Amino acid sequence: MLQYSDIWIEEDDISAVTSVLKNGYASNLPKVEEFEKKFAGYIGTKYAVAFNSGTSALHASTFAIGIKKGDEAITTPMTFAATSNSILYQNGKPIFADIDKKTYNIDPEEIRKKITKKTKAIIPVHYTGQPCDMDSINKIAKENDLFVIEDASHAPGATYKGKKAGTMSDLAVFSFHPVKHIATYEGGMVATNNPELYEKIRLFRTHGITRDRSKMKYITEDAMWVSDQILLGYNYRLTDIQAALGFSQLKKLDRSLEIRRKYAKIYNEELEKLDFINIPYQLPSTNSAWHLYVIQINQKKLGISRKQAFERLREAGIGVWVHYLPVYYYSYYQSLGYNRGICPNAEKLYENILSIPMFAKMSENDVYNVIEKIKSLRD
Repeated sequence: MLQYSDIWIEEDDISAVTSVLKNGYASNLPKVEEFEKKFAGYIGTKYAVAFNSGTSALHASTFAIGIKKGDEAITTPMTFAATSNSILYQNGKPIFADIDKKTYNIDPEEIRKKITKKTKAIIPVHYTGQPCDMDSINKIAKENDLFVIEDASHAPGATYKGKKAGTMSDLAVFSFHPVKHIATYEGGMVATNNPELYEKIRLFRTHGITRDRSKMKYITEDAMWVSDQILLGYNYRLTDIQAALGFSQLKKLDRSLEIRRKYAKIYNEELEKLDFINIPYQLPSTNSAWHLYVIQINQKKLGISRKQAFERLREAGIGVWVHYLPVYYYSYYQSLGYNRGICPNAEKLYENILSIPMFAKMSENDVYNVIEKIKSLRD
């Protein structure tokens, strides 16, 4: 079955990993540092800190900006649960703002409606790889003295008005899950230009332990082995093996983006001819990273339900999926008091969407096969 996404591993990736295994670094992590520097250089930030998952990178970000009990952070319901979970990890409260009907990204005007005295941050998600309206979001944040954390997990290499995703906020988070553009099998990154947030994030990743004597308050012993824990952190470190793979993958990110954009163009040209399909809308002055290609099905015109279309496509060997169930639909969020109906645009979108295959390793023939299978839904 042609999955909706798949990891792209080539010989150079394998060589990068085996090289680290042969060198056998025990505690020094030169590949992690190299990966961080190259990643920051690629997107255009001063700093980048690697993590063992995108989720831990999100957690570090909400910690770094000081979210605590009683604070609120506004985000979108059209995302993986890790985005809003990272607010809960800090005992804050996620506030869901509805999406724009055209872009499927968080609607800046809906953000405005949700701001209270308790609001600490806005966490927009570049859903499917298309950047949010960051000018509007940053304007709102500045007016209300709020932090902005870009969840750019879908969007490495995407641009908004010539700026790369991850460079337009206080902090930005990327994911290196196997289905992402850069895959370390599990991994993540936080990017920032803020030196204070950078230091907090680095400490948080390594148990809150430092060897910097200027930061030690009670430990005065002068010896090479001495370290001090100065805050409660976690073991969220990426391994050198994963970093080597990530660095190798980073080298071909532009090639991956070129392929994805080529396939998106083919999908757009062919699928817009079908009256039962709505293709993705792109905000002007943006260039999506196309992590996902999400179509809307007009079930009335097609004559079958979204569920039936899903099942028929999978039976035909096309591994479609649905991204995402609105986060607050989950039982855990319902138990916290979130109710359906709070984001009607997101809920209506969810009822009609399918993610169709989109990844660099698929072939152009695969793309046309997907198109033909979608056309055959009407047979």
